[in-house]
Amino acid sequence: MSTPTVRTPGVAALVAAAALPALALAVLGSSHPAVLTPESAAWWRDLHVIGLVLFPLLALGPWAVVRAARPAGPLGWVLEGLAIVLGLVYAAFYGALDALAGIGGGHETMRLGPGPWVAALFEIADALGIQGAYAYLAASVLAAVLALVRAPGTWRLLAGVGAVFAVVGAWSFLTSHIYWPFGVATMVMLAIGHTLLVVAATRPAGPRRAPTGHRAVAAA
Repeated sequence: MSTPTVRTPGVAALVAAAALPALALAVLGSSHPAVLTPESAAWWRDLHVIGLVLFPLLALGPWAVVRAARPAGPLGWVLEGLAIVLGLVYAAFYGALDALAGIGGGHETMRLGPGPWVAALFEIADALGIQGAYAYLAASVLAAVLALVRAPGTWRLLAGVGAVFAVVGAWSFLTSHIYWPFGVATMVMLAIGHTLLVVAATRPAGPRRAPTGHRAVAAA
């Protein structure tokens, strides 16, 4: 009896989902102001308006890996569901950081100038954002472990390299955001890591080698 397979999107689509959002955030982060000031406030705000679209898409990276690597049957649906839930938690809580400290902080600095309200706004933004970042880390760990288990043969080595990039990048994301240079490097690591995991997880297992020799069949 043949082993049931799980229909997945094309490899190219999964690779695009794993790589493009992180790379777009890397490009965006290369111009992220280091400090919020009245002079940088306008781009600080506008940059995070763009981030409202791009940051949630970052959750596609771990999902693409899980989608590529999940086994058939109920366990596969549970694992993919868990990846989706973690992605939603990440998008919601990290989106709050983006809106409060990014859009709100930039806009109010343009209107009011620097003041003690900046630290208060960043405090609640960071408290919410870190919850989303931890959810993203959990999703990346889930994706890495699943790809390592499912990658066939020597492709598991590629999965191991991808796991290092993805998990280290997700850990760095806890504190780096997308600031230059560490945040930009973090996004590049996530793009590389999740892409390698997708590629490794979608490789077909090699054909079984036929046994050497043969049994003599005694004639009756």
